[in-house]
Amino acid sequence: MAKPKLHWLERLILRTLLEKDRPMEYGEVADAISKDEGAVAKASLWLREKGLVEVKETSVKMAKLGTTGIEYLKIGLPERRLVNVLKNAGGCMSVSELENEQLLQGELAVAIMWAKKKGWVTIEDQDGSRIVKIVGDVPEVTAEEELLEKLGKGDVRVDILPPKLLDACLELSNRPRVVELYEERKYTMVLTELARSIPSEDLELERPVVTKLTPELLITGKWRDLELSPFDIRAPTKPVFVAKRHPLTTLIKLIKDVFVELGFEEIKGPLVELAFWNFDALFQPQDHPAREMHDTFYLAYPSVGRLPEKFVEPVKQSHEFGGDTGSRGWRYKWSEQEARKLVLRTHTTATTIRHLAYRNEPPIKAFSVDRIYRNEKVDWKHLAEFHQVEGIIMDRKATFRELMGLIKEFCSRIGLKEIIFRPSYFPYTEPSAEVIVYMPEKREWLELFGMGIFRPEVTAPLGVKYPVLAWGGGLERLAMALFKLDDIRTLYANDLNWIRDMVRVYVDLKSGRL
Repeated sequence: MAKPKLHWLERLILRTLLEKDRPMEYGEVADAISKDEGAVAKASLWLREKGLVEVKETSVKMAKLGTTGIEYLKIGLPERRLVNVLKNAGGCMSVSELENEQLLQGELAVAIMWAKKKGWVTIEDQDGSRIVKIVGDVPEVTAEEELLEKLGKGDVRVDILPPKLLDACLELSNRPRVVELYEERKYTMVLTELARSIPSEDLELERPVVTKLTPELLITGKWRDLELSPFDIRAPTKPVFVAKRHPLTTLIKLIKDVFVELGFEEIKGPLVELAFWNFDALFQPQDHPAREMHDTFYLAYPSVGRLPEKFVEPVKQSHEFGGDTGSRGWRYKWSEQEARKLVLRTHTTATTIRHLAYRNEPPIKAFSVDRIYRNEKVDWKHLAEFHQVEGIIMDRKATFRELMGLIKEFCSRIGLKEIIFRPSYFPYTEPSAEVIVYMPEKREWLELFGMGIFRPEVTAPLGVKYPVLAWGGGLERLAMALFKLDDIRTLYANDLNWIRDMVRVYVDLKSGRL
């Protein structure tokens, strides 16, 4: 059998394992040969591939100081501070006096509880006051304090702690943020029979080894007498968590980029909106269920705002008898007081309609990606605060077919190729439809957007004389499908593991793949 060719680092590690004649963790080997643990891990993979070592992975419970534990290391445990204060006062003090002690601010109850549990103090009633008195022997250093000192020098393995410190570790880990326990992976190398059969002379280091060339080595020619350390680009390394955008933020940026590429401009509006713009200007009757408190967040203070006088009468007429639109309206008495109420906007269409009211000459291509609010019970598919995507086009000869073509192009650019349109009903558009997209990974169709042409009862009172194409829907629903999520709350749970594992959302405009 041919002898395996060994790198100098492999020879050094094998010599160390043979000398110690026992399994060794990466860290132990690294200390023994004065090398980086990462280099040892890399070399262990080479040795394993050559059948010279076995690498065993184990999980070890570790202990470290929490934020409160770091503070206690500096100022002492609450029970220790309590008995120190009592000793300085002669051995006893009233609870009211202790409450004024700076050393015990905010932790008096905790200090008394632990000191009493350890048998250091007792509480007695005396002349109408509650007195805390030292009654037992207080050791100079407790096991808990000894453990804090030990952890102050670095994390420790729980399984190697002596029984006294192990009990202290478990006790302090039950206190909030004092001692925190976590799992750490340990890797151990064990020599195989093949490694033990290698002659010792084959493990000798032939020439000095360097990991990089320097100008001095090149100029003097000394590099000829050295062995150069090779680099394995496939060797595993510790993960580096670099900063990056949240997946939802990335998706929002992607959608905005697509809108801009299609010639749209972004519009913004206030989060707190008049019911007039949120409901009335969209021809939604004032007795509509969506206006109820269980669906909409109304402001308590201030509760009302100022109406745009220019549009009040036309909108009122549109509601009461149709105005100049040819419609019969809703045939009820419209209330200015109801329209003056302030709400957290329930859709970005309030921003769109406000934009159209003050800019009603074609052509207009505008979009909005912004937050909206609904008085919803939060569950796996509902949020009280989320995003809505919306776009409009106003032009002299805009048609529904043009709207369908634009939506197809928009969906294609974010990677959604298969879409269909289904007739639907929305209170402020006619005709109306739903955009249904096919998600290949889930093999199902998803309702993505609503779309349509604004009704005359919406546009005419605002002085808009030409067709307005509109579409919009919830961004989080789209994100759930694209990110393959079963719970919408994952998007806002700040789960670092999920965020780190997410592949960056991007668009290849040539292939149109997401």
